[in-house]
Parts: sequence; C-alpha cells; structure tokens
Amino acid sequence: MKVFIIASALTLVGSCATERYSDKIQNIKDSIVFSDKQEINTYANSITANELKDEVYYISSDFFEGRKIGEIGFDKISKYLKDYYVNQGILSPIGNDYYQTIPESFFFKQKNSSQNLIAYIKGSEFPEEVLIISAHSDHLGIKDDNIYNGADDNGSGTAALMEIAQAFKLAEHDGFPPKRSIMFLHLTGEEEGLEGSRYYVTHPVFSLKNTIADLNIDMIGRVDKIHKNNSNYVYLIGSDRLSTELHYISEAANNEFTHLDLDYTYNDENDANNFYTRSDHYNFADKNIPVIFYFNGVHDDYHQPTDTAEKLNYSVLEKRAKLIFTTAWYLANSETRITVDEL
Repeated sequence: MKVFIIASALTLVGSCATERYSDKIQNIKDSIVFSDKQEINTYANSITANELKDEVYYISSDFFEGRKIGEIGFDKISKYLKDYYVNQGILSPIGNDYYQTIPESFFFKQKNSSQNLIAYIKGSEFPEEVLIISAHSDHLGIKDDNIYNGADDNGSGTAALMEIAQAFKLAEHDGFPPKRSIMFLHLTGEEEGLEGSRYYVTHPVFSLKNTIADLNIDMIGRVDKIHKNNSNYVYLIGSDRLSTELHYISEAANNEFTHLDLDYTYNDENDANNFYTRSDHYNFADKNIPVIFYFNGVHDDYHQPTDTAEKLNYSVLEKRAKLIFTTAWYLANSETRITVDEL
C-alpha cells in the first residue's frame, strides 16, 4: 500500500507539472495578438519579388567580384549598402560612415581589415532596447578565374534585409515608428568563420543585455531537393532554443500573414549538419540572446560559381522576407520585450 501511495503521489506531481507547463505555453500563445494587422500588411506588402530580384541580380553581379572579405569587391558592396541606407534616410547608430571597422589583427585568417555595416531606426518608446536583423554580405570571391557570385549565399539575405529596412522606414515615415530600436546589421567574414558577428558581440554598439533578439537571414532564395514539390516553406533553426515566446511569436506571425510551411528539421539538436552553429546568429545565441536562423537548405550550387541569380525563386523569397518582417514588427512593438526561458 505504501509503495502504491508514493507512486500515485509521483504520478500526481508529474501530472500537475505537465499541466502547469501546458498552462504556461497556452498563456504565451494567448498573449500574442497582432492588433495592428492593417498596418503590418500595408508595409509587408512593400516587400516585392521584383525589388528583391533587382537587388539580388545586382549584388551577385560580377561588379562585386564575389564580395570576398578584405578585397575590393567587398568594399564595393559595403559602399553600395551605405549609399542605399543614406538614400533611404535610414541612419546609423555609429555616425556618418555606417562602418564598424574590424582591424586585421582580429581575424584568424584574414590579412586585411574589413567592416560590418550598421544602420538602424531608433525606437520611439524603448530606444535602449534593440532588435537585430542580420545577414552577411560577404562571399568567396574569385578562385581559378571563376567568380563566386553567391546569389543565394547570401545575396538573398542581403536583399531581404534591405527590403525589410525599407518597409520599416516607410512605416516610420507614415507615423508608425517601432517602439524598440531595430538594427539592420550587414556582417562581414561569415564565410571565414562568423568573424563579423564575433567582432560585433565583443564590441557591441548597443548593450547585449538590451539586445532582445537576432533574426538572422542566410540563404533564403532557393528551394532544396527535399521540397522540390512544395516551395512554400522555410527552415527555422534556433527559434525555441532560448525563448519559447520567440518561437510562438514566429509561428503566430506565419499563421496570420504568410502561411509558409515552417520546417524545423535542422533545429534538431542531434542533426548531423549542425546548422545551428554555422551562421552568424550563433554568436548572439552564445551570449544568451534569442535567435532565429532563416534558411532554405543547401543545394548543388552551394559554394559553387554556379550560385547565380536566375536560379532563385523570387516569389518564395518575398514570402520568407515578409515572415521575417512581420515577426520583427511584433518583437519591436510589443508592450514587453520577450523573455529568455525559465520554463
């Protein structure tokens, strides 16, 4: 009888614990309400396949010589991005040159200095809190007289970040500024080992304590073989690793606005590819900052000179960029910042 009582008590405790956890999850879901759907749709719809296509074709053109860190092609893309933000009227938190210069001594492999490019829109209510949306703008340069143009890797993410920034600027211009600051962070040195993001987290422009999340975009313009019969998808990696709330905000944004199939295959902690550690979000996650990595999966042109602009699916790229925008809108405008898990 005594054994039965103890076992029953343990079962009850386990059941109560499960119920409490379930209640917490349901409370998180219930708290996520998009009260400004009309405004979100209006500015999300400014992100278009045609504009993304124009940007990807130019970013991945031979003019930028493969955008290799420390070489003239990368300096050209940095200048192009700076000019873009200046023309959009989007400022930088670090002054007029927009460049966070990284000395050559910082790099493990790179011999020349390089730069992250940083633009932002200041928050109207909580300016000290910042949401980062990031994408690396470097690629592999020229090898054996072949230009590695990197249209998907990461021309797609660079173009998406530009369009997302423009959408937020349009909203600000129309009287809908974000409550929190939003940083548009174009990173260098991802192909050399996540060097630009490693530099940023050791030399942050905003306190890491006040950095609420990083939404990182790296390769979102293609369709992999697994999804060849269903292009309406995106891989999400890391969304639930540090903040359950972030995960459900992302899902709610998708359910409300974009209706993509969210594929968490590569979020499995036992996934052999270990993509969670292989792009710039990881350096933010390592500092306990919640992250989402948006990814289309690998393809035969990955890190090949054949990764060219005509192979991208621009309507899918548009939907993926809109998912990131709508998720970012909620994060930047919610009454309270998202929490790191204690569940």
